[in-house]
Amino acid sequence: MDEALLRSLTPSVLTILVRRGADFAAAEDAVQDALIEALRVWPADPPRDAKGWLVTAAWRKFLDQARADSARRRREDLVDEEPAPGLTPDVDDTLQLYFLCAHPSLTPSSAVALTLRAVGGLTTRQIAQAYLVPEATMAQRISRAKRTVSGVRFDQPGDVATVLRVLYLVFNEGYSGDVDLSAEAIRLTRQLAGAIDHPEVAGLLALMLLHHARRAGRTAPDGSLVPLAEQDRSRWDTAAIAEGIGILQTALARDRLGEFQAQAAIAALHADALTAEETDWVQIVEWYDELLLLTDNPVVRLNRAVAVGEADGPRAGLAELAALDDSLPRHTAVAAYLHERDGDAETAARLYAEAARRAPNLAERDHLTRQAARLNADRRR
Repeated sequence: MDEALLRSLTPSVLTILVRRGADFAAAEDAVQDALIEALRVWPADPPRDAKGWLVTAAWRKFLDQARADSARRRREDLVDEEPAPGLTPDVDDTLQLYFLCAHPSLTPSSAVALTLRAVGGLTTRQIAQAYLVPEATMAQRISRAKRTVSGVRFDQPGDVATVLRVLYLVFNEGYSGDVDLSAEAIRLTRQLAGAIDHPEVAGLLALMLLHHARRAGRTAPDGSLVPLAEQDRSRWDTAAIAEGIGILQTALARDRLGEFQAQAAIAALHADALTAEETDWVQIVEWYDELLLLTDNPVVRLNRAVAVGEADGPRAGLAELAALDDSLPRHTAVAAYLHERDGDAETAARLYAEAARRAPNLAERDHLTRQAARLNADRRR
């Protein structure tokens, strides 16, 4: 049984059901039931046309569900006939499903969770682990999202800005989480850039390429995190960096600056520096100022505080940090870093240990714990 084949066919089968009148939540349930049936039947009797078999089986499951549920009987009038089995077009409908899952009626977090479940093929448990929440909590979030879009048709998709936000969050989940989705996010963003001439689509693609280019240097052979300043830059993907910078320069030339272009410009300055010491922190601060004009985001302000600490000294960075809510994610880790650069090892060690207790994942927790242990060991010498 080729489970990879089943997973690859899922988006197209789901799209076909929705196009024929099934609401999204019922269609997703029907496709899952058809996949289970395929796992049971195919080993002994493999079909000649796998996709056609799944479409037919899923449609029958949907009809059974519709007839059994009185709340859905009104939608039976929209069903003309069961689709005939046979060859179906081999089309990648994944991006189209992103538009459906990214409907403006959903919050970004719900849109990402629904996309990971319906399009990415991840289990609720995997998604919950990626978000560090209980499985039951994630199941409720996905169920609410499915109910929200249950009446949405493909003529009512999310807008480009919403899709970009979901792609960005999916990329970040793959980049920093346990489930690697970054390559798929890049593939879909390339596809979107080929279909839509929009500088922010190009900006997001450039941002993804520039971050992904540094992926190999982010971890040591033992899996531990390596801070940006300590990374082996010879391990960075120079071809991806060159492509990302080229795409970004073309987008910026159109003089329609957006959030993703500004973020990509910051990433480009990091990627373009041959050594950490050569990083143009002054220009990075200027780009953070531009970014804050576009989105007054507290996380952007936190990152800007780090940049100010590098450009103007750690005390300037700490002054910027003091104006921010200390409950922000990674606020304590940033404070520890700036105190260490300011020569206050005792405070830095305490803050690193506190940040480790709040870390969102195991790799980050271990890194911060090691930082605290290193400073404490230095102080005891």
